[in-house]
Amino acid sequence: MRRRHLLAGLASAGALGGAGVVASGSAPAVLGSGDAHEPIEPTTLPTVDAPGSRDGAATLPAPDRPTFIDFFGTWCPPCAEQMPALAEAHDRIGDEVLFVSVTTEDVGGAVSEETVADWWREHDGDWLVAADTTAELAARLGVGGYPSARAVDATGRVRWATSGTHTTEEFVNGIERALDR
Repeated sequence: MRRRHLLAGLASAGALGGAGVVASGSAPAVLGSGDAHEPIEPTTLPTVDAPGSRDGAATLPAPDRPTFIDFFGTWCPPCAEQMPALAEAHDRIGDEVLFVSVTTEDVGGAVSEETVADWWREHDGDWLVAADTTAELAARLGVGGYPSARAVDATGRVRWATSGTHTTEEFVNGIERALDR
């Protein structure tokens, strides 16, 4: 009986600790580091016609080009909070990578494209935005919380993975890992 209680207690502590990390947004700054494993299989996603974006599709990660992918949700307050830092990182280094934000919301279904475009405009987004409505890319990249970001090198290997909000410098430093700096 005591053993069962001990195991239940340990499992509860682990679940509560994990939930606390997710709720606080204070997960480790780097979940994956420079020694990436296998390349990520690219996925083609529809893009959202919004400021700085275009209507059409984007293949992520980009073949033969470093890619920075920010995962966000229009329902996510921390995602909105970090938009100024993302915008500044995009202004500083966005031309050196394919810089894209991706939502896993049901764009075109439960969430209209106009809702995403309005949120994008309201938060001064000015780069490519795409919809991963099946969460296929998010699953391939191991995204478990929002906001999350991945910097992928030109060979398709993740060089930096993070969740929670970050500063401009943290984003730039993460992106530079994908640029082999």
